[in-house]
Amino acid sequence: MTASDLEQFAAWVEELIRRRGFDIDSPRGGGKSRLADEAGVHRAAITRLLQRQSMPDLETTRRLAHVLDVPVRDMLIRSGRLTEDDLPLPQAAGAPSRTAGEGRRLTLEEAAAGLGVPPEQREMFMKVAGQFLPAAPERRTPLAKE
Repeated sequence: MTASDLEQFAAWVEELIRRRGFDIDSPRGGGKSRLADEAGVHRAAITRLLQRQSMPDLETTRRLAHVLDVPVRDMLIRSGRLTEDDLPLPQAAGAPSRTAGEGRRLTLEEAAAGLGVPPEQREMFMKVAGQFLPAAPERRTPLAKE
């Protein structure tokens, strides 16, 4: 990891943090503490990242991804720890190729096909898997790049 990798990753995360409504700019805004509390990480880890001092560890990265509502895959790729080749997206037969960061999530039908769920079991798969999806998908605020 280079200083440039850390700078680019930290700038991207900083943008996500602000877009998700965490006040990290005012000294008493409490945004860093609130983010740390919601993610279940130490405030110092947030501060070190925002000050471009160090990359968060894997568990902190995973927890931040959850709170910031981005795929862990995107966090790992943008951090420079892994590449898109290291974490390929599953492809349904005949589905167009997608790259990380396009902002489109798989449909339940695409997930079933990509996982090889037999056609006669796909309806049940979609009912069960659908129970684990967030109730309000519009909760995620699209980024300018999406």
